[in-house]
Amino acid sequence: MFWLKLKAGALQLTLFIIVVIALLLTAFVLLVHIHKQFQIQTNFIIETTRNADKGINYVLQNTICLNDTTSINLQDEEYKYLKLHRDFWGVFEKVSVVSQIKNNRFQKTALIGSKQTDKNRIALYVQDNNNPLVVVGNTKIEGVAYLPKQGLRTGNISGHSYYGSKLVYGQTRTSSSLPKVFSETINQIKSIENQISVIPQSQFLTLHSGKQYNNSFLKPTQFIFSNSVINLNVNRLVGNIIVQSKIKIIVRASSTLKDVILIAPEIEIQDNVKGIFQAIASKHISVGENVELNYPSVLALNEKEVQQQQETTNQIIEQSTIRINSNSIIKGLVVYLGKEKTNNYKAQVELKEKSILMGELYCNQNVELKGTLYGTVYTNNFVANKSGSVYQNHIYNGKIIVKELSEKYIGLPFNNSNKGVLKWLY
Repeated sequence: MFWLKLKAGALQLTLFIIVVIALLLTAFVLLVHIHKQFQIQTNFIIETTRNADKGINYVLQNTICLNDTTSINLQDEEYKYLKLHRDFWGVFEKVSVVSQIKNNRFQKTALIGSKQTDKNRIALYVQDNNNPLVVVGNTKIEGVAYLPKQGLRTGNISGHSYYGSKLVYGQTRTSSSLPKVFSETINQIKSIENQISVIPQSQFLTLHSGKQYNNSFLKPTQFIFSNSVINLNVNRLVGNIIVQSKIKIIVRASSTLKDVILIAPEIEIQDNVKGIFQAIASKHISVGENVELNYPSVLALNEKEVQQQQETTNQIIEQSTIRINSNSIIKGLVVYLGKEKTNNYKAQVELKEKSILMGELYCNQNVELKGTLYGTVYTNNFVANKSGSVYQNHIYNGKIIVKELSEKYIGLPFNNSNKGVLKWLY
């Protein structure tokens, strides 16, 4: 027999190699485990996000209770859940979706409006009041027009006739009553000024000139309230904030407003203001010159019941109005909800020369259109004031062109209309 003698250091080297191999194998096993756990967590995050999207799509396709939280059955493990909450932000529906899988939580909040049809988009809808619509001057209507049974005619105002080559640059159809705005939207506009009565004191802010206020839509709404006039001067207000006055709100060009809501009987938007906000009033909204309100801004007026004066008094009841002055651009909605009037010869909504509205105008009373509207007009009637005379159901130099409005536009919700996301909130 032959004996092989090894040095003692060889045993140590062998043990060292064994330890190194064991460590490498352990590290490999840990790496595989960590990678597997990471993959599981990644899948959970992706699934959590997808479930949130499913929640938004569910709201777009179904009706859920207002001001309530609804749980959606995912038909999955108990550690996965999806909750939806639906309420309003101004005139638009607001939907918050919370998706959670174990410790992974994802929340999305969106404003919801109504989609437009892909084809044959409506440019004009005039309620049938047994009067024809008359076009004069450089008026132009481009798109599908719903007109009274008496149709469309040309007219003459102060020596100016109609200068277009066609009465309507598009199809014409017969109208009846105005399309109905989504009933919950109507209720929201009518009741919004009373909602402050149930707000806890902790959510109120004190307005200071020159101060900035920011609030996420993932937090409770903050309120700025006053029984007197509120003057927004050198203020920056962003996000989930409502400003309400019992008298009047004045917005100056030095202020910056983004996604906030203004509520007051009278709202005055002065010259050169720029921002994105909703203004909801009950008496007057005036927009100065060179104003630019970006999408999705809203000017909405809900006319209150007026106490009728006794026949023995000669007091004139001032009518509520929305007035947009020259060289101003509004991107979004203009909504006027008025009470039925007899012998109504005044304009409740007025777009002056060189003013532009990109979106929708809905008025159940009279509109005087002297500017340009890229989108759709729904109105009870038009009026034109010229040289001291009032012309019923006349459009003088007004333009309505629906094709200039983006096909992706999401706007005013109507009954039975298809819903879409108009803005993601933060």
